[in-house]
Amino acid sequence: MSLTADQKRQQNRTAYNAALEECPARQLLETISSKWVTLVLLELAEGPRRHGELRRLIPGASQKMLTSTLRALERDGLLLRHVTASVPVRTDYELSPLGRSLLGLVYGLKEWAESSMHAVEAARLEHDRNGPVAPGVNPAPRLSLSA
Repeated sequence: MSLTADQKRQQNRTAYNAALEECPARQLLETISSKWVTLVLLELAEGPRRHGELRRLIPGASQKMLTSTLRALERDGLLLRHVTASVPVRTDYELSPLGRSLLGLVYGLKEWAESSMHAVEAARLEHDRNGPVAPGVNPAPRLSLSA
């Protein structure tokens, strides 16, 4: 049975819906929203890097985490891996054109996080001071003992 033009349009509108658990776009969002992916993309924006360079430039990234992040980015077409036959073998990573197309969003997110950190810290302090509030419940006013 062939689809009508309207059915095809409807099918295309729902083909990638990140709200659906099994949607490939949701899986991609999960990958690119990792802090390690963001940090790797920011470092590779400066140019090709070797694995060891990335480990030095991204504090806290274990060899295992960095390797799995690089593999995921390569699989998704966001970076290119170049192996040079030498002793020892040299492997360089660089952003692909698809990976470069993501940089504007990554830079925007980084800039937002850095410029909003004071407001976020203030919100965290306020929340921690007052404690969590159950949904639908107005918090009781806090009494100050100081005059």
